[in-house]
Amino acid sequence: MKPPAETEHLSAFPSPTKVLKKAPLMASIPPPLYPSSSSYSPSNYSPSSITQMGSDHIISILLLLPVESILSFSMTCRRFRSVASSDSVWEPICRREWGSGGVDALVASLSQQERQRLSWKQLYAQVSRLSSLSCRRLSSKSGAFPNPRASHSLNFISDWLVLFGGGCEGGRHLDDTWVAYIGNGHNRVICWQHVNSGVPSGRFGHTCTLLSKFLVLFGGINDNGERLNDTWIGEVLYEGQIDLRIAWRLLDVGALVPPPRGAHAACCAGDQRVMIHGGIGLYGLRFDDTWILDLSDDFKSGRWHQVMNAQSSPSPRSGHSLTWIGGTYMVLFGGRGSGYEVLNDVWLFDIGGNGPEWKELKLSGLPSEMPLPRVGHSATLILGNKILIYGGEDSERHRKDDFWVLDIGALRRFQTAGSKKTPRKLWKRLSIEGHSPQYRSFHGVCTDRSGHYVYVFGGMVDGVAHPAEAYGLRFNGELYQVELVLQL
Repeated sequence: MKPPAETEHLSAFPSPTKVLKKAPLMASIPPPLYPSSSSYSPSNYSPSSITQMGSDHIISILLLLPVESILSFSMTCRRFRSVASSDSVWEPICRREWGSGGVDALVASLSQQERQRLSWKQLYAQVSRLSSLSCRRLSSKSGAFPNPRASHSLNFISDWLVLFGGGCEGGRHLDDTWVAYIGNGHNRVICWQHVNSGVPSGRFGHTCTLLSKFLVLFGGINDNGERLNDTWIGEVLYEGQIDLRIAWRLLDVGALVPPPRGAHAACCAGDQRVMIHGGIGLYGLRFDDTWILDLSDDFKSGRWHQVMNAQSSPSPRSGHSLTWIGGTYMVLFGGRGSGYEVLNDVWLFDIGGNGPEWKELKLSGLPSEMPLPRVGHSATLILGNKILIYGGEDSERHRKDDFWVLDIGALRRFQTAGSKKTPRKLWKRLSIEGHSPQYRSFHGVCTDRSGHYVYVFGGMVDGVAHPAEAYGLRFNGELYQVELVLQL
């Protein structure tokens, strides 16, 4: 599907004309660097001390400024353009805005030639203006492949994919764990391995959240339709260089636990916290509650507590997404409400400050400028601090194949400024090159450590309708790699 034309101006890396208009040079240089109006006169004026500074001193000042001001500064003269365009400025900026872990993983994935010709300023510009993705289907050299499934979990751990559970044809709910070594992301053929973990029990609609080398699994729905509220820890164990297994154990969390549920949303909230929201409980009841699991003692113990005293909050829903964007912030998107309506609202949740706070981001603009309402989509934090939304289905089970990015930088500026008016251009639709994963919902998605590669497995896809397939639904068992198109 060809995306609509993009006419938006990307504020994260603005054009020089608009930078100069919005952020004049004098406003971007710290006041001590130029003379005050009280001391200035034509007779006693001398060149500004900034022109006499060494490059290292100028760079240390530039790294305190926002990107818009750095670009403005680079327009003043040839020397300042050279200094403000150097890797000594832009590599720290990339690390500051994207995180050092992701940047290190990206550099490690590059070839020697790519590293030598890498320009950090160009990399920042390309990531900020990201407009397309390249997709390809991966095959398994061993011939072994996980059964087609949906509502499963897929995680990326130390260059490995880890898949667990899900629902499959015949109404069965799987309890199998599969792993596949991905490496640097250049391989088109991988090798899936079925690891004999034994537990947890079969389920779908659960969540599996990665914290360090541990997986935290919660809830789901079993073969009998029972909603679950057990919490499991999966420890990643390496056996040599080419073998990995997951050691699962039931976590003792005490008497206070969230009510049983499935199709809820979850994400990490730092290094030792997991947050869940919503989901479907007994008798189809949809929740609007928020719970946090605090882990301790090297993940051997944990305690749940419900987040209270949040003022306005998202309505009850299931099949939505929750994404940690760093610090104390999370972003919630979409899902299905209590009246079976499908949603596309965006909420920002802050668990820091004076107490937990939900804030809805009321977006304006044309329907073509934002994702349509959907449930069963995926939301993944990718390189450049952007949330990638893919797929899902609407209220009539029409599945989607579109990719959108939500600009976290604009969200952060909105939050920092305390503005009551949400920025209009938060969303951008991306074009697709190569073999697209096509229409699907309730699939599994994860990203590699750099956020440069995204992996999509399974889900519900379009099928040929016959008496055994209501609505023409079909389980899928294909694995796709989605790459951010960057000219490195």
